[in-house]
Amino acid sequence: MSRLLCQFSCGAASAVATKIAVQAWNPELVMVLNADIAAEHPDGRRFFADCEKWIGRTFTVLRDEKYGADPIEVFRRRRYIKGPNGAACSGPLKRDLLRALEQPGDILVLGYTAEEEERYDDFVEAWPDRKIIAPLIAQGLTKEDCKAMVLRAGIRLPRMYELGYDNNNCIACVKGGQKYFRAIREDFPERFEALAQVEEDIGPSAYILHHRSGPLKGQRFPLRELSTDGPVQRNEKLPSCGLFCEVAEQDYSE
Repeated sequence: MSRLLCQFSCGAASAVATKIAVQAWNPELVMVLNADIAAEHPDGRRFFADCEKWIGRTFTVLRDEKYGADPIEVFRRRRYIKGPNGAACSGPLKRDLLRALEQPGDILVLGYTAEEEERYDDFVEAWPDRKIIAPLIAQGLTKEDCKAMVLRAGIRLPRMYELGYDNNNCIACVKGGQKYFRAIREDFPERFEALAQVEEDIGPSAYILHHRSGPLKGQRFPLRELSTDGPVQRNEKLPSCGLFCEVAEQDYSE
C-alpha cells in the first residue's frame, strides 16, 4: 500500500486536511511533513505542537541547513528574489527537501480549500500521473471553515491570523503587494528592513513591488520607496505556500 504524505504548513487549512486524511488511512503508512522556515512567526511552533496532539501523529520536520532555513539568506547568496518561475526560497527551503524524501507511489495530501479548486485542477492537469488527494475540496471546506474547525477543537489559531493576516506564510512573504508590505512594515519592521536591505544589496533586478498605475505603471521600485500614506491590508489574498503545491507549481513553471 502506498505511503500517504501530508503537508502541514502551520496553517488552519493544512491542519484540517491532515486531520481528515490521517483518520482515513493506515497509520503505519502516514507521514506528516513540515518544512520549518526561520522567517515564519514563532507562534507557528506552538500551533505545530497543538496540532500534533490533535491529529495524534508525530510530525516529521524538514529543515534546510545550507541557508539556515532563512529566505533572506537564500536571496542574499543567490542574488535573486523572485521572477516568473516563483521565489528563490521555494527550491532550497522546500522542493529539494521533499525530493530527497519522496518515493515512487507516494500519495500527496494537498491542502487546497474549496476556493482554490482552480489551482487544484491546474495541478492535476500538470501532473496527471502523480497521486494526490485534496480532502478539503472533496468536502467543500473553505479556509474560514478550517479556521472554525480548529477553534472548535480547542486550538488557538496562529498569531498571524489573530493579527488579521489571511494566511500563515513567512513574515514578509515576497508574494505580497503594496498594501501587504505596508502592514508588514507596521507590524514587523525588522523583517521589512531585512528584506529591503537585501533588495538594495542585489539591485533593481531584485525589486519586489511595481507601480500599478500612472506614467510608471509596470516599473519596479524598492521597498524603501513604498509610500507611507497608502492603504494597509493585512488580509491580502496571497497564494498559499504549502510544501507540495509550491513544489509542484514551481516544477511545472520551469
